[in-house]
Amino acid sequence: MSSFNDALPLAISHTAQKGESARPRQGSFGRLWWRHGLATLALVWSLFPIVFIISAALNPSGTLSTAELLPKNVSLINFDALFSDTARPYLTWYKNSMIIAGSGALASVFIGSCAAYAFSRMRFTGRRPGLFALLLLQMFPALLAFVALYVTFVAVGDVLPAFGINTSAGLIVAYLGGAMGANVWLLKGYFDTVPRELDEAAKVDGASHARIFFTMTLRLVMPILVTVFMLSFVGLFGEFLLASIFLRDVDSQTLGVGLWSMVSLTGNSDRNKYFGQFCAGAMLASLPVVLLYLGFQKQLVGGLTQGSVK
Repeated sequence: MSSFNDALPLAISHTAQKGESARPRQGSFGRLWWRHGLATLALVWSLFPIVFIISAALNPSGTLSTAELLPKNVSLINFDALFSDTARPYLTWYKNSMIIAGSGALASVFIGSCAAYAFSRMRFTGRRPGLFALLLLQMFPALLAFVALYVTFVAVGDVLPAFGINTSAGLIVAYLGGAMGANVWLLKGYFDTVPRELDEAAKVDGASHARIFFTMTLRLVMPILVTVFMLSFVGLFGEFLLASIFLRDVDSQTLGVGLWSMVSLTGNSDRNKYFGQFCAGAMLASLPVVLLYLGFQKQLVGGLTQGSVK
């Protein structure tokens, strides 16, 4: 009993010391002010273009010369002009971008997951050279392949017009090979975290590789599938260079190509005139990406973190 009474004051004093050390010391802000300053500067730097685009979209004057960071008057006249302009079909561009980005992202996830499952679960000749070949192909700039892609799809269009130049299907096919290397490596790292004992137990019950893949494995790796889909969708939705080469007609263009043509293929006076519509279209174009991120934020973070460590 006496030993307990002797140890009690020591425990209380030790707890008090821990509580005092856990409290923030006075004057810590004075020593860390530069960190808060850098964080504030980065926040202002990143928010400035967003605030400027929103302000220009809501500015009723709708011109570049009268654009203000904080407009005195707020109006939706730029949005009305954007939707009523028959020469520049914004809604058609929006639909084309959603179809191309959604279809391309889904196809990328499916093809990449099939390849990643094969590289992760099966042992065959050329497995390691194939993985490193996919990684090596990602080191070459995509610009090197644009001329070859254009010539190839011009020839393909003579045989299969639905997959030639100036078609959404041809552009989707061209997109599918671009991100396979990164997607396969990202998916394979997550597939490796799934215990192989689950596959062996399913094989004992008579399940084939296809049934294990579609009914069991895909459900277990859903976070990385959502992550790859989001990364592919965002990349394809905002892609400009290859889309500007493939899509020539106004009705077949995507949002990036259409909005660029609105302010680039016109005269200087018209370019200034359509700046408000351009900003309104750019603001609406960001909504799918923002909503997709807000809806699948947990899966995105889980897919990126859990698949990086085995």
